[in-house]
Amino acid sequence: MGSLADSLNGVLNVIKPSHANPSLQVTADHQVKMQQAPVSEPGLGEALVHIKTTGICGSDIHFWKTGRIGSLVVEGDCILGHEAAGIVLKCGPGVKHLAPGDRVAVEPGVPCGTCFLCMEGRYNLCESVQFSGVYPYHGTLQRYKVHPARWLHKIPDNVSFGEAALLEPLSVVLHGIEIARLSLGHPVLICGAGPIGLIALTVARASGAHPIVVTDIEPKRLAFAEQYVPGCLTYQVRTALSGEQHAAKIRELFGAADDPYFAPRAVLECTGVESSVIAGCYAVRRGGTVVVIGVGKSIMNNLPFMHISLSEICLKFVNRYRDTWPAGIACLSGGIVSLHKLVTHTFPLEKAIEALYVCSDTGNGSIKVQIVDEVDASI
Repeated sequence: MGSLADSLNGVLNVIKPSHANPSLQVTADHQVKMQQAPVSEPGLGEALVHIKTTGICGSDIHFWKTGRIGSLVVEGDCILGHEAAGIVLKCGPGVKHLAPGDRVAVEPGVPCGTCFLCMEGRYNLCESVQFSGVYPYHGTLQRYKVHPARWLHKIPDNVSFGEAALLEPLSVVLHGIEIARLSLGHPVLICGAGPIGLIALTVARASGAHPIVVTDIEPKRLAFAEQYVPGCLTYQVRTALSGEQHAAKIRELFGAADDPYFAPRAVLECTGVESSVIAGCYAVRRGGTVVVIGVGKSIMNNLPFMHISLSEICLKFVNRYRDTWPAGIACLSGGIVSLHKLVTHTFPLEKAIEALYVCSDTGNGSIKVQIVDEVDASI
């Protein structure tokens, strides 16, 4: 999976498909632009995919607005996008499990396969991962993309391209709930009712967790959560209160004000906001687990260390996912979870910049914004 710079420099074998290849690119000076991108022949073990749907993620907004997420820095032009599904147009040499016409979901992270982490099966921690949409590796907000076939997963006919594009955020949640070890009839707190939090909400319900409380600062998203998963309880975060004060009110919703036994055994923190992480640490029961799924700032200085220590709270973190696509596809195909209601806005590829602006404004009621390409592309 070559970089955008390699493509533009002609290192890859460029071909001319049936349609142009508009792409949404972010620049090092925090601009976005639509630009035609080259299309290359799939090489050994690769496939050329017509990207039918790509979802816009909060990380795309971060790369646009701030130019970085932690140590991941935008140092030049890069095509955004990593939540994608499409149709295989051509397979390169050595590809046996795919054929032109196959409908596939794109697993965007391509690990090295040889480091000790990859050898242990923890390929999500590979330090040499080539991740779509993270500079310098171009992503899926374009019509055509060459991708290693090993990381393309066939999807059944009853899973739409829109749903398949949601397999990426679903995978983040599946990895998080495995770490949190949700279980039947045990309470869980979900911090944040954005796309990841709402997916965590429906997955937690499918796991049998009960009761479930979900928090957010935006009342529209909490109203959506109540309709999306009936029976969940919601709590609106108000900035005037401290994390500890929020936690006390959240515990009341669980019935744990007088008996701490009923406090949530697990917290899925889906915002990455420091104050929300703190509230989660105070809300969870002693001996419980807080899993931080959300992406936050590089340094957090105010975590309640002694409370976490004295309560033996297990504070864990999630870095993407591993071996989740088959399970995610089974969940969607089997009706275990339903995600299509999360898609509130769709835009054609040519209006990807407009879609980015809509996604960046949480006050407009958007949940998941997707770019859909309806052309009948071929090579």
